[in-house]
Amino acid sequence: MKLLQIAKLPRARVDYHRKQKGGTMNAKNPVLWISLFIIALFAGLGVTRAQTGTKADVVATITNLENDAVNADLAGDTAFYQRALAEDWTRGDSDGTFYTKAQVMKLMADAKDFKTNSEKLSELKVRVYGNTAVATYKDTYDILFKGEHRAHSIIATDTFVKMGSEWKQVASHGASVAK
Repeated sequence: MKLLQIAKLPRARVDYHRKQKGGTMNAKNPVLWISLFIIALFAGLGVTRAQTGTKADVVATITNLENDAVNADLAGDTAFYQRALAEDWTRGDSDGTFYTKAQVMKLMADAKDFKTNSEKLSELKVRVYGNTAVATYKDTYDILFKGEHRAHSIIATDTFVKMGSEWKQVASHGASVAK
């Protein structure tokens, strides 16, 4: 209603009323620009700090999952993989075969044909891309796989996706290291 009253006033009276209310906000007002700059600066710093903390937390989580996988291999713990692998997980193995989660769970259940004697990860690096993380590493192991003894090193890449509140491995690939 007040706007309608001001609109009916002559130009000089409108300017008078604007000045009485504290002036207008326009691009020439230095206080406005300084205020906006300070707000943007602090907002940007807060977002950067939050992203850095989150990224470090994800790196630590994925690193722990990779190390927990080694412990699960040594203990023959299939329950770990049941929790950690996505239902549609796949692995491209160094022997040239693709495996599904169901196939690996079945292989691991047969302790006479599948056993990890030793395993060590090295050169582990984790990169984070929002709700996706990629882990690369060298894996040196001595295992019994499908009744066949394997002792060698591979380089591997594991891909993780955050599903709900948990990180799940969705894909894995291993390739033999040149001797």
